[in-house]
Amino acid sequence: MREPYVSFLLYAVFVVANAALLIGVSHFAAPRRPTPSKLEPYESGMPPLGDAHERFSVKFYLVAMLFIVFDIETVFLIPWGAIYFSGDGAGGTGPGMGFLLAEMLVFLAILFVGYVYVWKRGAFDWD
Repeated sequence: MREPYVSFLLYAVFVVANAALLIGVSHFAAPRRPTPSKLEPYESGMPPLGDAHERFSVKFYLVAMLFIVFDIETVFLIPWGAIYFSGDGAGGTGPGMGFLLAEMLVFLAILFVGYVYVWKRGAFDWD
């Protein structure tokens, strides 16, 4: 009963040991010649300006969350389209296909209302 898991366990031990060995060898065998310019943070060849712990605008986080919301919308649309348009090619003909279409239209309507809301609130204004 445990036989299928032994090979997986051996493989996991090998992967962890190999990763630890490679990190250890690179840590101890790598040449070290630190200079002040090498110890500075790299910012595209420009000298660093200000502190690294500056606060970001709330607009940055708002745009990031909106991107995630609309990205998740795409993730939900792809399997829905695969299920809805599978079969004879003329659209879904099963008993639940009308419900599936209505459910996705409600989902898209809710997302569209949210999109209009953040648009009117000025979340997409780049200033």
